[in-house]
Amino acid sequence: MTTIYEEIREDHAKHRDLLDRLAGTHGDSEEREKLWNAFYYDVKAHAAAEEETFYAKLMEKPGAQDDARHSVSEHKEMDNIMEELNSMGFDNSGWLTRFKTLKHDYEHHMDEEEEEIFAKAREVLKDDLDSRHAENFRSRKAAERNLVNEKAEASLEE
Repeated sequence: MTTIYEEIREDHAKHRDLLDRLAGTHGDSEEREKLWNAFYYDVKAHAAAEEETFYAKLMEKPGAQDDARHSVSEHKEMDNIMEELNSMGFDNSGWLTRFKTLKHDYEHHMDEEEEEIFAKAREVLKDDLDSRHAENFRSRKAAERNLVNEKAEASLEE
């Protein structure tokens, strides 16, 4: 049985790999589009599930509220950049520049979560985040992924 910390770290490893691979792509290539879509949809689902199953628990604890709010606000900032990138053409001269900002910010966020937020969570939540919460995270992420896919399909139909 895995913990929610392991689930989040596993996603982070996948996201770091996608970021690195995306950074090596060029222009309006099929590879860039494929990697971007994989990154975009997985991060969207990950962030929503993380906020609902992990950060919501931290918000309940007075000693962790500020950290949780900070991380959730970083999610919003990165989401804004991702939406900006998603609306740009891959061959747009500013795409890679903006992507590098996202990469830097998201890598900082993941490091901060793993090195600082997890320690704080273990301190204030104790055993609250056992394998049950890992399953809740996985289930919520799958549900969010379906919602993101539905929204994407709806926007294509418009």
